[in-house]
Amino acid sequence: MTITDTHRILAWQAQSLLMSYPDQHLTAQLPLLRRVSAALPSVLGAPLQAFLDHAEAIGPVDLAADYVATFDHHKRFSPYLTYFSYGDTRKRGVALLRFKHTYRAAGLVLRDDELPDHLAVVLEFAATADAKAGTQLLIEHRAGVELLRLGLREAGSAWTPVLDSVSATLPALGRNEHDAVARLAAQGPPEEEVGLAPFTPSDYMPQGVAR
Repeated sequence: MTITDTHRILAWQAQSLLMSYPDQHLTAQLPLLRRVSAALPSVLGAPLQAFLDHAEAIGPVDLAADYVATFDHHKRFSPYLTYFSYGDTRKRGVALLRFKHTYRAAGLVLRDDELPDHLAVVLEFAATADAKAGTQLLIEHRAGVELLRLGLREAGSAWTPVLDSVSATLPALGRNEHDAVARLAAQGPPEEEVGLAPFTPSDYMPQGVAR
């Protein structure tokens, strides 16, 4: 089945929910996510169904604990896309402004306690607000998406299939992106600390985005 723009939008919406903290809202959406993933091309939908099988098998309490243990306690699994390129440096602040300006141009404003580069936020933005601009943000940080995917796979994380599905919505890695992934994997992000504390709220959505 050919992947269409509609397929990508549906996949991004589902992926966004699955990359968010697994609260009661996610639990309530599991039946809908089942139907959506079943309607997608297999390269997009099958990984999501695999994750849903796992989520339903272990239950919401254990899933939430696993989420925190994975994404809050390991920087190599950071869901914040600019971290991979800039670490906690001043340049990252400029990159974050790029996300905020893109959202603002589409009429969306983040709360002050939200960082705009969380993968769940970017996917939700692409799905519900501006697919073209959201796709561009994902492509600009393609190396970070891929590094996160590979890190989760190496660790045997339950969220690996979700990243597999995200990757399948994007163009194949080019040579420069392969080089960037290899460089980041070898060197890691810059380490100049500037007070960007980890941020993992239970609700990542920009104001004005319906859920």
